[in-house]
Amino acid sequence: MAKVIIIGAGGVGQVVTHKCAQLPEVFTEIVLASRNEDKCKKIAAQIDTPIRTAQVDADKVPELVALFEREKPFMVINVALPYQDLTIMDACLEAGVHYMDTANYEPLDTAKFEYHWQWAYQEKFEKAGLMALLGSGFDPGATNMFTAYAAKHYFDEIHTLDIIDVNGGNHGYPFATNFNPEINIREVTAECRHWENGEFVETPAMSLHQSFSCPDDVGTFNIYRMYHEELESLTKHFPSLKKAQFWMSFGESYLKHLEVLGNVGMTSIEPINFNGVEIVPIQFLKALLPDPSTLGPRTVGKTCIGCVVKGVKDGKQKSVYVYNIKDHQDCYREVQSQAISYTTGVPAMIGAKMMIEGKWMKEGVWNMEQLDPDPFMDDMNQHGLPWQIIEEPDFNLI
Repeated sequence: MAKVIIIGAGGVGQVVTHKCAQLPEVFTEIVLASRNEDKCKKIAAQIDTPIRTAQVDADKVPELVALFEREKPFMVINVALPYQDLTIMDACLEAGVHYMDTANYEPLDTAKFEYHWQWAYQEKFEKAGLMALLGSGFDPGATNMFTAYAAKHYFDEIHTLDIIDVNGGNHGYPFATNFNPEINIREVTAECRHWENGEFVETPAMSLHQSFSCPDDVGTFNIYRMYHEELESLTKHFPSLKKAQFWMSFGESYLKHLEVLGNVGMTSIEPINFNGVEIVPIQFLKALLPDPSTLGPRTVGKTCIGCVVKGVKDGKQKSVYVYNIKDHQDCYREVQSQAISYTTGVPAMIGAKMMIEGKWMKEGVWNMEQLDPDPFMDDMNQHGLPWQIIEEPDFNLI
């Protein structure tokens, strides 16, 4: 049906390329581009379907525009760094190409995961007759769909939302991150915000935790409250929400290492002068840590990510838990990746598929929950992320 350009050749880019290549009737031509074209070629060599590659610096609008005008794709799937969202959006506007990403824009020098920079593009995309789909990963992405699906089919009004992201996997390293270390550490160490009584309430990072037992024998884990970007859009588009929180599991080894690294300044985003060279400590740390794209062969266990939604149906209190469980080694056998990259990459492919097929094609800038969740949820079941619903789950969440 359409030609796409995928920008980004990390762990998620690898999964997106594999999954798009599995649907040649939808993704008729795939171009994988990155600053490092060798990484693109390595991914292309894993796939039987011909994948073309290109070199592009996603920080530079003229380079992006030149690539888009040369290739003339229907859309761009942006799985590069969140710092590059706006340059890619600018290039899409200039070249007349639809846009999609998996994470909202974040300034390089400020740990702020917020949508307002991208929401400001609404009129530009609308006037250009183009669509920009924001946050089509898992969280954000599938979790937005879980919330929207529950709201559509199970409630008249939703009142509380708890998004719970558990990674029960083990990669064997004392300390490593399952996705881009720089983004991961900035997320975890940022001030926590949750939604309560019509406003965001700030609390210290990782200051509240509780125990959570996943279904299907995945295990029991400590989950920590933290801020995550989908809270901003979900509370905007579901104004009946009285409380919304995001929780993520962390093991003791991860937290211990993170605390020490923070204490000695290695997680800082402020540049320092080292022997006459300016370096950013967290970027130096990233160079020392294992590349997340290499974790697939050694990661065992499962992820369990879902949403506990409570509200009212026919005047009665109701609650549901919508979730997906994914085995790390199943992902590696299919696309040579661990489940964190897989659970982000599959929704990216599905979001692009929704746009190409016209099921979600709307001019302007859109968050996932503003669109019909049903075809997306159907495709999750078809393409590797089957989900379940438990009505009236027995959870005692804070």
